[in-house]
Amino acid sequence: MNAARSSLFALLAVIALLAAGGVAWEYRAVEREEVVELPLPPEPPRLADGADYERCLAMLRQDPEGALAFADAWDATGGGEGARHCAALAQLTVGEPDRAAAQLERLAIGSSAGPAARAAVFAQAGQAWMMAGDPARAFAATTMAMTLAPNDPDLLTDRSIALGTMARYSEALADLERALALDPERTEALVFRAAALRNLERADAAMESVNRALSVSPDNPEALLERGILLQLRNDAAGARADWLRVISLAPDTPTADLAQQNLALSEAGPTRR
Repeated sequence: MNAARSSLFALLAVIALLAAGGVAWEYRAVEREEVVELPLPPEPPRLADGADYERCLAMLRQDPEGALAFADAWDATGGGEGARHCAALAQLTVGEPDRAAAQLERLAIGSSAGPAARAAVFAQAGQAWMMAGDPARAFAATTMAMTLAPNDPDLLTDRSIALGTMARYSEALADLERALALDPERTEALVFRAAALRNLERADAAMESVNRALSVSPDNPEALLERGILLQLRNDAAGARADWLRVISLAPDTPTADLAQQNLALSEAGPTRR
């Protein structure tokens, strides 16, 4: 599941928004783009083997519409779980996360594969539900994955994102603490922990968490974005600006850079209050 999470992480970032009447910060899912570059399923586990499965997966990045057509034709001739899995990933890649999420859930529930593979597919369903803007169903799918792999820090982090998006910050924090107990240097968990703590009005602890993330990964754009938010809350406009400019330099043309640019523009517009 690490490979799948890494390329979807930017789409599930903690978002910082400067409100017109002051500073307001929230978790939410980034609006999906019409075409999403989705990584191939993890190796291992997979739901199927064989040349047709490999061919279909290989088409996802360059020709997702072709992959979907291939998977549908293959399924009609007995392609089974492999065909349906590739079809669901293709649906996600072409911008149909609702259909993809439902298909991935059905696969994970009915699959004859082992628990690790089923957990991976439930996790993909959770990511798809987040992209579809349905954190409640993302939470449910990820919780199902955790019944099969209860001590997986990726799943704990994924579920914390869904919880945070629903403003269930204390529960999100609990999942992140569990993830960090399993992997203390997990950068994204430290960043999301900082965001949860900030939303719980524990700004000093949030700053400690994001600084830990930056000690592990000094050029992590999401960590710099979050630290900029915390610096802005401390009325350190120069520090926030430096962090957000660094985000734009490190990760141009990404959702994280867009958020940093938005924060810069709103900050420079002045301290208008309600």
